[in-house]
Amino acid sequence: MTDRGTSALRVTSDRFQVGPSSMHWTGEELVIDIDEISSPPLISRVRGQVRVRPTGVTGVEMPLTEDGTHVWRPFAPTARISVDLDGDGWKWDGHGYFDANFGTRALEQDFSYWNWGRFPKGDGSVCFYDADRLDGSKLATAIAFDANGQPSVLTDKPPLTPFKRSLWAVRRKTRADPGTTPVQVQNMLDAPFYSRSAVRTRIDGVDCVGVHEALDLVRFRSPLIKPMLAVRVPRRAGWKF
Repeated sequence: MTDRGTSALRVTSDRFQVGPSSMHWTGEELVIDIDEISSPPLISRVRGQVRVRPTGVTGVEMPLTEDGTHVWRPFAPTARISVDLDGDGWKWDGHGYFDANFGTRALEQDFSYWNWGRFPKGDGSVCFYDADRLDGSKLATAIAFDANGQPSVLTDKPPLTPFKRSLWAVRRKTRADPGTTPVQVQNMLDAPFYSRSAVRTRIDGVDCVGVHEALDLVRFRSPLIKPMLAVRVPRRAGWKF
């Protein structure tokens, strides 16, 4: 991840480009071309292509706050993904998704903590969004998507279940059948305020592995933490096409 100025941005109806990397929509798949340099401590070239082919594209937009300052947009909750990056072990095909968050305020202005998870379920997938807002209210939503991306809100959702903290001791929870303890099976990103990992849980009696994230925005607001982002997310000014 690299921050760049507006001179590095180009946008059309089907293409989004920032500096040397871009993504474009073919009508059937999202093609992501990557040409970047990774951050410390392992500084290296990250170059290649990722292709995301949705089984269905949704029109869902879910407000995360009462006044709509934050919105979750699951463009493709179920997809096939093909990864072809330069380097040994960075080529594979599998199950994936594509989503995004949008907002008019900083996350730490409205939230103190959240957990999000997306898990394969049958031919589709299920997503859990649980968050503590700064005004004292809570978000607790479960949405199932069929293979075509059609959503249905789950009123009888599994209980929110804690599991082992991350390496930085970020507390984590996700939904699981009663009596089941979720387990991390692969660490993807570990930071003092954020954890992203592959997690195994059980939903409706079926074991599944999906992507989980936990975000501690109380820690993120700390003046000791934010300067660290400048190291992990460097800024590159003056990009020219």
